[in-house]
Amino acid sequence: MSEAGPDMLDWTEGEAAILYQRCGCCQHVWYFRREFCPRCGGKGPKLLHASGRGAVAAVSLVTRAPSAELRRYAPYCIVLVDAEEGFRMMAQGDKSLALGDRVAVSFVPFAGRIIPYFRATTA
Repeated sequence: MSEAGPDMLDWTEGEAAILYQRCGCCQHVWYFRREFCPRCGGKGPKLLHASGRGAVAAVSLVTRAPSAELRRYAPYCIVLVDAEEGFRMMAQGDKSLALGDRVAVSFVPFAGRIIPYFRATTA
């Protein structure tokens, strides 16, 4: 975990990084950027770089893509990952992943952009 500036970019803006926030008042962590803490309402949360490591909390294989643009990628795997830092995020993952697997992120091209992609790790 390292502190990021307020103008830092992540994968949603084309950079190979995952950013999350932590409240300075109650220390709650979350994934989607907000101006305030969703738990206590504290203002000015810190923006931090995630390690990209975690554990699989759920797995779903998408066999019917939701759009014509994504149809060529099906089947693909969507996973919920409990990050080491304490937040949960949804991303794509290797089709061999199972509940509880330890994972690490890489970033891969998908539908004209880069996205986080989780693979099993032994560490």
